[in-house]
This record gives sequence, structure tokens and C-alpha cells, in this order.
Amino acid sequence: MSVNRCMSVFSRLQRHINSRTTRVTAGGFHASTGSGLLHKQHQTASAVCSRNVSSDSSPPKAPDTSLFVPVSLKADPSVDGSVGLELSQPLSKDELLKVLNRFYKKKEMQTLAADHGLDARLFHQAFISFRKYTMDSSSLPADLHIILSDICCGAGHLDDIYPYFMRHAKQIFPMLDCIDDLRKISDLRVPANWYPEARAIQRKVIFHAGPTNSGKTYHAIQRYLSAKSGVYCGPLKLLAHEIFEKSNSAGVPCDLVTGEERTFVDLEGKAAGHVACTIEMCSVTTPYEVAVVDEIQMIRDPSRGWAWTRALLGLCAEEIHVCGEPAAVDFIRELMYTTGEEVEVHTYQRLTPFSILDQAVESLDNLRPGDCIVCFSKNDIYSISRQIEARGLECAVIYGSLPPGTKLSQAKKFNDPDDPCKILVATDAIGMGLNLSIKRIIFNSLVKPNVNEKGEKQMETISTSQALQIAGRAGRFSSKFKEGEVTTMHRDDLPVLKEILSLLVEPIETAGLHPTAEQIEMFAYHLPDATLSNLVDIFVSLSQVDGMYFVCNIDDFKFLADMIQHIPLNLRSRYVFCTAPINKKQPFVCTSFLKFARQFSRDEPLTFDWVCRHISWPLAEPKNIKDLVHLEAVHDVLDLYLWLSYRFMDMFPDTASIREIQRELDDIIQQGVRNITRLIRATDPSITSPTQTQFSKRGQTSGSSGTVDSNLLIGNRGQRGQRVSGEMIGSSLASRLVKDGLLTPDLLRQLQREWSKDHSHPLKTEHHSANNKGKNKKKKK
Repeated sequence: MSVNRCMSVFSRLQRHINSRTTRVTAGGFHASTGSGLLHKQHQTASAVCSRNVSSDSSPPKAPDTSLFVPVSLKADPSVDGSVGLELSQPLSKDELLKVLNRFYKKKEMQTLAADHGLDARLFHQAFISFRKYTMDSSSLPADLHIILSDICCGAGHLDDIYPYFMRHAKQIFPMLDCIDDLRKISDLRVPANWYPEARAIQRKVIFHAGPTNSGKTYHAIQRYLSAKSGVYCGPLKLLAHEIFEKSNSAGVPCDLVTGEERTFVDLEGKAAGHVACTIEMCSVTTPYEVAVVDEIQMIRDPSRGWAWTRALLGLCAEEIHVCGEPAAVDFIRELMYTTGEEVEVHTYQRLTPFSILDQAVESLDNLRPGDCIVCFSKNDIYSISRQIEARGLECAVIYGSLPPGTKLSQAKKFNDPDDPCKILVATDAIGMGLNLSIKRIIFNSLVKPNVNEKGEKQMETISTSQALQIAGRAGRFSSKFKEGEVTTMHRDDLPVLKEILSLLVEPIETAGLHPTAEQIEMFAYHLPDATLSNLVDIFVSLSQVDGMYFVCNIDDFKFLADMIQHIPLNLRSRYVFCTAPINKKQPFVCTSFLKFARQFSRDEPLTFDWVCRHISWPLAEPKNIKDLVHLEAVHDVLDLYLWLSYRFMDMFPDTASIREIQRELDDIIQQGVRNITRLIRATDPSITSPTQTQFSKRGQTSGSSGTVDSNLLIGNRGQRGQRVSGEMIGSSLASRLVKDGLLTPDLLRQLQREWSKDHSHPLKTEHHSANNKGKNKKKKK
């Protein structure tokens, strides 16, 4: 080799080593060239997180390394493999494999790696990647090639591999190099410091505590109306609409702000002094004289609690009027201690009494005007409304997925003394947001599906707080019924209800928090190759909260993030899309969400014509329940469009036209709900006549595809664990309706009971006997 050639090789090698070599320090391994970048990252993270940490801070939380997804390394074209080869010799693959496996088995290496963030799982993953990289690469960095060559020849020590192994590990797990910065970003221990505008003023906090129908919100609203400026923050669009209308009717100009709607009383769009909004939409930078935060007990809600925490800590108002259950008083007082603000408590008693009856209703024949049957399943609503109509009675129907206009229309129908409709069948959606003239609340069931803080769905007996919220709708002060009554449909539920209502409401102990877009952006700066879903997972894993807070459930956010991960969007737009409030149970809504995101990513505006083609507008009136469910989903899609239009105005430009067809759709849905019992019958002609529907007996339908397993559990009253006999569901229609989720086995059982009573169906005696056997079994237990 010539002198010039040697000098050239050594010069390149020196530059290569200076740029790549890692060195062992007391604090760990640090990349020399990365020091400037790390310094910049550290400064940026410090700027975001320049807040005081509680003095009694606990040691850093160990990260959940199962969330660390390795990054795929791309070949570096700048690597000159000939340098290492020219200074040493070719590597023997067999010998290299032996060396690497000896390194992996060395306990000291695993211990040292653990000290620098590589637990057993990450160490294994990193080694597999490192081994594949060294074995498969046609050319290795010169410094690594020389070290491996020396070890294979017996001139080097096995431990010399460690710095290069760690360098590789930090390349595939970039979070190892910035774990301290990530911890600072995800430190949620002092959320009060996130709102400097609110901390700059001394706020007065007044807690209006009392049960439902006690006038607590009324007194807070009176102060709101008398103020020069104010904001009302409620949990529902219906409540925001109510305050919006009440305020303007009282001569106090008030704007309306919800996720899907902005209504300004000023024709030129100038903001009024007062605003009624859903709580997620409240501004924490606009100064007000008075703010009202309604239903404060929802601060512990596993999904939405963060919005109440944000409003309570962040609103810039001289007076904060908080309304809610007495069970929240002590916690809110403790929370306000962290901001240095005292809480003044006003306590209210219920204006009209309600009593728990000693008898269950037991039969729909015993219904009276002013009754409201509360169900926790839409299918149960279909079933009961059908049976009520069969008795010649009219009923109104209200459930959560109905549009607000339809709910108000049904409430108006039920409240109208001149309307023949005197019965209401509803879910717990009536618990807040609607003024209803109810005499008696009848719980059809005491079990409802719930989502815990881990995001797991489970069937649970309703809590005391939920029971009181629903029971409190009976005999409201403004209605014609001055006293309310509460009971159950089924006899064995009544003692359970009495016990639930006799208990004290569990005191609130924690408030929800949620990562902000800015915090997620900071995470993405450090982990540019991670998916949004993975970023949020790592954030929650590293987040530190004190005992007064919890991180809200993020499953819905992650569901949407995973759905659109393959669509090219910038991080901020992706985050906004994933915070959209959609019903993920509706396939059509999810499909629409995906199409919206894809169209948005192409930078193609979602025009009115495009939306009409997508939803097949115009739509006809529903002919059966399935049509009605689809119309509700289409209404949700239009809501999604409007929600996105206020975040991306240029890409969702036709809000006025969309709102117009949404109003038309609301009218169509209202018509469908008014005829809901006809829709149930029309789901299939054979259901309209019990004489046309034959329920095959056990043993005669073994070859029928419509037979349902006799072990099928009833969905209506899960706490009983009753089962439906196979002889009850013998037609292909029945199995098809159950499969589509339009009917439950319990609905069919109730319909069969009704038909048996009217037509002396031969199964009546047999079914009655089966029920008695079930009761006898319970007694034996």
C-alpha cells in the first residue's frame, strides 16, 4: 500500500471514529455528535415543562418497555466498508456468530445494559437486531469492523463490543437516549401550573351543592345572567342550548359554542359577553366575570373527566360557580388548596320529595300516565315500546344516539298535556339535559354496561350516584307532578334499588387528566418514527400524577389513531382527527371517518356534493329498525363533518348546506321514532302476526338453521342469569334479528308472552312451567 493511500485511509478512519465512536462515562454512553442535538432537545423539553414539581416527588416511574417498538434501521450509504477491511481482515461469519452469542450470554453485559435502560426484554430485542445487522451487512462501520476482527482473532476483549451494541440499541430504541426528557414532558403532577392566566388572578369559587331538582344550577345561572360577562360549561349540547335560549330570552345576549356548532347573536359575528358551551369547548384564556361549571361530579369520569379538571383549574373568571353533588365538595375544596383559592359552599335541599314505592310494577298492564320506564339497552326500549303499543297506549322514546332535536321533540310530546302520549320509555340519557314531567320512574333493570378506568367493558349494577340522578327526574319542581315516585319493573329488583338509594354517594377522590396536543408533539420530536398510538401509550406509561389525579382512558383515541395510521397526515392534523367524538360501534361512522381522513390527506376539500354522494342523500323515511339505526349513523357522520369544519374550515367548507340537510334528516328520524313500533313490526312481515310465526318445539328443530342455542343468555337483566329455551326461537327470522343485534332473546321472550296471552299459544303453559322451575332452582340455592 502506498504512503499516500495509507495516509488517506487513516485520515478517513480518524474522521469516521470521531463522528461515531461512543465513550463510556460515569453517567452512561453518549454519542459525541449528538451532544448538540441532545442539548437542544433538553432545552426544548425544559421550556415546555418549566413548572414546579411537588416537593414530595416520588422516584421516576419505570417505563413499560413492552410499548417500545424498535425502529427499522436503514442502510447508511456514507459508510465505507473498505476502510475496516483494509485495516484488518474479512470477518468469518461462523466465528463472528460465536463471539456475538458469547457476548449475549455474559451476565455482566446484561447487568450493565439494565443500568442504562435495557431491561431483559429490550436487551434481547436489541441483541437480535444487532446480530442480524452485523451478520447480514455487506459493510460495517470501520470502527465496529476492526473491533469485531480483533476479538475474532483473539486480540480484543469481548467487553469491547458493548459500546457498539449500546449505540445500535439507542438507534433502534431512540427513547433510551431521551428518557429523562420524555419523563419531564409527561410529568402531570402540577396541572394547576398549566394555566398561568388563571393563576395570575385571585378567583372566588362558589360550590352549589345539592341533589337533582334542588335549584342549585338555577342559583348559579341567576348570577351568570346578572354578570357583565360569563361562560356556562355543561356536559351536553342540550344543556348548552337550554342556557343559550334562556339567556337570550332574558335579554342577555349569549353565543352558543359546541363541538359542532357556533351561533353568534350578533349578525356580524362579534362575540357576545356571555357564551354557553359544552365543557370541552370552553376557553381558558378569555377573561369572564362569572363562569358556571355544571355537573362537577363528572370530574372523575374515566373518559371525559379531564374537561372538568381543565375548566376548574383554567377558567379566567373572577367567580367560578360549581354545581354538583355534595359528594364532590371535599375534593373540590382540596383541589382548590393547590391553587390557593378558598371554596364557599352553598347547600340546597330537594324542592319536591320523591318516595320509593313498596311494590314493583311487575306488568305493563299496571302503567299509569306520567310513568317513565328506564332501560339500559336500546333493544329493551324497542321491546317495551312494542308491548306498550300492543296494549293500545302511546309512548315517547328517548335514547342516547338520537339527535338532540329528536330528543326534544319526544320530550315535548310526552310533556304536552293535550297529547295522548302519557308514557315515556328511555335510557339513562334522561338523567340530565331534558325537562320532563314524570310522576313515576320505573327501573326496568339495575344493571348497565360500563367502562372502567382501564377501558374494560363490564356489566355493573348502577351506582348510588347514577340511581339518584335518574330517580331525581320524578316529580320535578317545574312539572305538574309535585311529588315523585320510584320503583322497579321486577319484584326482586325492588329491594336492591332500595339498598342502592339508601347508601351514601361515594366521595370523589380523583380528577381526570389528558395529554395535550403540545405534549404529544414534544414526544414526537424525540420519537419521530413512532406511531401516534404508540406515542400516547408511552406518554401514559411514563406519566406521573399525584394522588389527586388519574390519566383518562385513551382507548377511543388510540382506536382512531390506529384506524388512520396508514394515511399520510401531519401530527397536529392526525391528533385533531383522533379527538373527534365518534361512535366507534357504528361501522358506517367509522368508514366515513376513514374516508374523511383520506380525502383530507389528498388536500381535496370535502364538498357538499361529495358528502351527499357518500351518504346517498336524499334519504327516505325508515321502513324498519335497521333503517332507523342507519339514519342515526348518518346524522352522526354529519355531526363529524361539522365538528371537523370548525378545526379545518378550508377543507370542510360547506357547513351551511350540511347543517340544512342535517335538519331535514332530524325530521326524518323524528318521524321514524314516532312510528317506532310500526318499524319493529315491519322489520319482517311475519312478526306482525303471532299466528303466522311458529315457534318450533325442542327436538323438532334440530336441523333448522334458525335454532338458537338454549344456553343463550338474556341480555336484558343480566344479574338474574336467566336463559332462553331453544323452543322459543325456532324461526330463521328470530335468529337473523338476534344476529343483527336488532332484537334480544329477552325481547322475543316478552313478545311470545304477549302473544300467548292474546291467542292462547300452546307454549304458554310450558314456558310458565320453565319459569317456575327456574325460580325453584333459585330458592334451592
